[in-house]
Amino acid sequence: MLDAFGTLLAMEPPAPRLRAELARRAGLEISAEAAEAAFRAEIAFYLEHHLEGRDAGSLERLRDRCAAVVAESLDFPGLEPGAVREAMLAAIRFGAQPDAFGALRALRSRGVRLVVASNWDCSLGEVLAAAGLLPLVDGVVSSAVVGAAKPDPALFEAALAVAGTPAEEAVHVGDSPDHDVAGARAAGVRAILLDRRGVAATTDVPVVRRLDELPSLLLGAA
Repeated sequence: MLDAFGTLLAMEPPAPRLRAELARRAGLEISAEAAEAAFRAEIAFYLEHHLEGRDAGSLERLRDRCAAVVAESLDFPGLEPGAVREAMLAAIRFGAQPDAFGALRALRSRGVRLVVASNWDCSLGEVLAAAGLLPLVDGVVSSAVVGAAKPDPALFEAALAVAGTPAEEAVHVGDSPDHDVAGARAAGVRAILLDRRGVAATTDVPVVRRLDELPSLLLGAA
């Protein structure tokens, strides 16, 4: 099982694109600082409310509320809500981590079943598809669809069900000690911490710096 954001996916910096999109769609010029502040507020709101995006309809409503947070942060009277929403969505882009493709292909070639288990709304599969990663995994489980976010073991249990694998035969890989490592352990799943920046404190779980270290680590221990 693999986490998505920070593990398989990276987010392109949204603030510069928000500035460009607002200028193009609404003729509004905002500072880099205003754009950064608006997205910080939006991300904080989304993280708190992402479980509400459980299906297409509720996701659209959640995006409307996120756009309202951006508009409130920008605080420009008369700013068209629809333009803010379109600019916000156009500014949010995710791409695959460079080391994801090779690691997933290597693991699948050896018969390892791969399920993405992440705190995300119901669009996670679409995001993975746009990044080119969906064909390389066997299943996708998002917290919004499950109704529980990591570190709640319910998300891991749902991913185990998709994988058709008992907890003792599974491994979860993610970049958060609190969400990924603690959550996996609560579900009885072994954990591997991905520490791309090399800043993790001493830990009693295996640590990798890159995803392409996983095949030798996992298959060597099998």
